[in-house]
Amino acid sequence: MKLNSISPAVGSTHSSKRPGRGIGSGLGKTGGRGHKGQKSRAGGFHKVGFEGGQMPMARRLPKRGFISLSRQFKSEVRLSDLNALPVDAVDLLVLKQAGLVSQLTRSVKVIHAGEISRAIKIEGLLVTKGAKTAIEAAGGTIATVSA
Repeated sequence: MKLNSISPAVGSTHSSKRPGRGIGSGLGKTGGRGHKGQKSRAGGFHKVGFEGGQMPMARRLPKRGFISLSRQFKSEVRLSDLNALPVDAVDLLVLKQAGLVSQLTRSVKVIHAGEISRAIKIEGLLVTKGAKTAIEAAGGTIATVSA
């Protein structure tokens, strides 16, 4: 321990500044709020992004695109990812355990990307046309999902 590293225990000292408690506090009279205006008054706050009545930036700029709220519950898996799995039967639980999809995922679509060289059985997953032909050409089967 060194003398220059000693400090009081947490919570044992009070704040040195006490706004509005007289001239000796260093923050007397206006209490550090300046003079007049909305921010000097009690309750004088406004929402984030408020620009004094001017049209806010978020409303001035054009909006583009669409973000689906269900995006976090849908995932895609490549054929090459399925080829690397050590199991022959693939379903949503297997993909979650392998870390290929998020734990929040509810539906998975297998897309035709990469190669598949062995027969696998797909259960309860959506499959694109190209992926379906590639899986069946490799000797695999697909159990369809009822919509």
